Amino acid sequence: MILHADGNSFYASCEQIYRPDLRGKPVAVLSNNDGIIIALNKEAKACGLKRGDPYFKVKGLCKQNNVTVFSSNYTLYADISRRITSIYLEYAPDIEEYSILAKLYNKNPSTK
Repeated sequence: MILHADGNSFYASCEQIYRPDLRGKPVAVLSNNDGIIIALNKEAKACGLKRGDPYFKVKGLCKQNNVTVFSSNYTLYADISRRITSIYLEYAPDIEEYSILAKLYNKNPSTK
């Protein structure tokens, strides 16, 4: 059996790990050059923001709705991804990394 595991609003969720005061509040993460929104949680989506929105166009909307905006931090996301993968490895030693936040794993490696 092949299983697919994917993080929900992964980058935004990672930012909230070290900022528990932001739980339940809108959070958005921007691309490397802070040009576009690349991740947002459900609270930010409820404000009308969308992945791919150019930040300069929605900056006012973010301020109006008290959205906490982060520049992307790929070192953090890779670290959290490694930690999650280590948990998966306890249950299924045969994992294929599809992306930083998505993993495929074979629950029964003998049937590969």
